[in-house]
Amino acid sequence: MDRNERPAFRRRFGLHFGLIVVCAIVLLPPLWVLRTSFVPEQLSYSNELMPAFTTDNYSALLSSRFGQSYLNSLIVALGSVLLALPFAATTGYAFARFRTGGRWARFAVLATQMLPPVALVLPTFTLFRSLELSNSLTGLIIVYAALNLPFLTWILMGFFEGIPVDLEWAAMTDGATAWGAFWRIVLPVSMPGIAAAGVLGFILAWNEFLFALVLSGPKTATIPVALAALQTSNGVQIAKVSAGVVLAILPLVVASRFIQRFIVQGLTFGSVK
Repeated sequence: MDRNERPAFRRRFGLHFGLIVVCAIVLLPPLWVLRTSFVPEQLSYSNELMPAFTTDNYSALLSSRFGQSYLNSLIVALGSVLLALPFAATTGYAFARFRTGGRWARFAVLATQMLPPVALVLPTFTLFRSLELSNSLTGLIIVYAALNLPFLTWILMGFFEGIPVDLEWAAMTDGATAWGAFWRIVLPVSMPGIAAAGVLGFILAWNEFLFALVLSGPKTATIPVALAALQTSNGVQIAKVSAGVVLAILPLVVASRFIQRFIVQGLTFGSVK
């Protein structure tokens, strides 16, 4: 190796070695959780890489209430996204195109995200109990849609501002109304952004714990509450918890793959397909 090439080689070697160390630190905990999920409970704290292999942890979880909690989380997360997206799209479009309410309205929408959830959970519980919406999936869907609405509104507002207004003017010149231009031009062009916002809303609803703990019951518990319930008087069932964590992150891994593609499309999406 030439003497002039040695400093560049050392820099590359140091960079790659550092990246390998960082990746190992980041990947080791989830890989160890995956390993523990396939190990019998009595061997879960063993230092061996794979002392035994079993799928009993997954079978035990899916045959218990955890399976129902998994279905509850899917219903609540999807329902809250389907409920919040139409309101977020129309509100974000109004902010982006018509400057409705000015900056104060935008700030007011964003300011709702600054409130700590613990300050909202007790009033929400009192209200929902009077409306007989506590201990129901419908109540959780409404709460999650309301919690995620400001966040989704701001995301979609950014996507709508990136769409050339000339497209809407051209549509209205051809006879379309403002609503028709929004429905036929703006929504198809901004579909990657709407998809990305929907996936982000799904992830936020899927991981929420506090409101699910207070507003749900044994039959309406979601995944985070079901995982917390695995702590028994005999201690934490670490093998079953690990299996539950693996099952819980599977939809998020799939969603992350989609959201990465949609966000890139949304940032580079132009008026010509």
